[in-house]
Amino acid sequence: MIDLRENLGVAIDTLRSHKVRSALTVLGVVIGVTSVISVAAIITGLNGYIQDKVNQFGPNTFFIARIPMGPQNMGRQSEKIRMRKYLDPDTAGKLRELCGAIDSVSLFGTRAAFIGDTNQLRYEGRLVDKAILRGAGPDYANAVPMFAVEFGRFISRYDEEHARHVVVLGADIADSLFLTADPLGKTVRLNGQDFDVIGIFGREPGLFGGPGVDQFAIIPFSTFHKYYPENKEYAIAVTLRRDLPKDLALEELTGAMRRIRRVPPKGENDFNILASDFLSTLWDQLTGALVILTGVISSVGLLVGGIGVMNIMLISVTERTSEIGVRKAVGARKRDIRIQFLMEAIMLTLTGGAIGIVIGGLIAFLVRTFVPSIPASLSLLWITLGVTMSVAVGLFFGYYPANRAANLDPIVCLRYE
Repeated sequence: MIDLRENLGVAIDTLRSHKVRSALTVLGVVIGVTSVISVAAIITGLNGYIQDKVNQFGPNTFFIARIPMGPQNMGRQSEKIRMRKYLDPDTAGKLRELCGAIDSVSLFGTRAAFIGDTNQLRYEGRLVDKAILRGAGPDYANAVPMFAVEFGRFISRYDEEHARHVVVLGADIADSLFLTADPLGKTVRLNGQDFDVIGIFGREPGLFGGPGVDQFAIIPFSTFHKYYPENKEYAIAVTLRRDLPKDLALEELTGAMRRIRRVPPKGENDFNILASDFLSTLWDQLTGALVILTGVISSVGLLVGGIGVMNIMLISVTERTSEIGVRKAVGARKRDIRIQFLMEAIMLTLTGGAIGIVIGGLIAFLVRTFVPSIPASLSLLWITLGVTMSVAVGLFFGYYPANRAANLDPIVCLRYE
């Protein structure tokens, strides 16, 4: 321990005497560790964020549609898929009768700007023209828990059966139309028709600043079908019973849909079932590519930093040849010389790693502060990994110079000028 403490002190003194050279040497290590720490902090924070979104959809929720749903299917579909017949408005009722594994089911349709439709809501001269209008049944809020009503109530079966003019608004729409007034019981003009406001959804801004519950207005599906019969692209939100194995319940749901759609026994499904965890699946694909890219960048940085450390340590060995001879002459062993130079290399890379961790943490803090939709968080695991990487680079690239110094002939060293 005494020898180790002495070698550590010598290493620190050496680095202090060559501050600029040491700083330039560890720059590559700083870049490598910073990239790993900052990206890992962002991914760690977003992993929790995405999981929260999946939980809001409902872990036991599935969506049934005529064509594949999800961000990965936003492009043009094949002709075979586009020629599939539309879901009938009574499909949800038939599913409830045929599938005992269903807990709740709701057919819904959507009108929005991103699919070529426009919706306008007006109240006393105030206008919201980018709302997403959705017609849904009374079980929709149970099937998709993120549409939870904070004030008032959701659509009832009476509203659905009588095609009533009632609407539940997202928080942003309510704030824009009513400012500080109480929206409940007020009448708004929705695409030229009067609708009574019966509820306000809890605030939910959406994923990464995209459209969320705050931008939705939901009316009874029967009312939606009455005023927008041309809109035939419906989907179904289904929750399966929790007391049944998920695979078994999903198989029963698929079988019921095949019977309703009259798919031949060996025929291919003419519908798609999407699990609510599609967000986490897509996110895993995105982060996989991001991790590979970060690994390449950090590896290049660490390689450059390691080569710099090796180069500087070789120069240091040459500069301190006489010192090495004196140390050997007074009894220093090869192991002592090797440890001394290894300690200097490790101190170089460890200093670079510490700086990289601090900068990476600062980047994570700035991202979380100025972009709240990206909740970056620094974990102890990645800090430990950053330190380990730094020490490993110092050991790997510092061993050759240290071994070279240890093997120098003391007589040659003493005569060196």
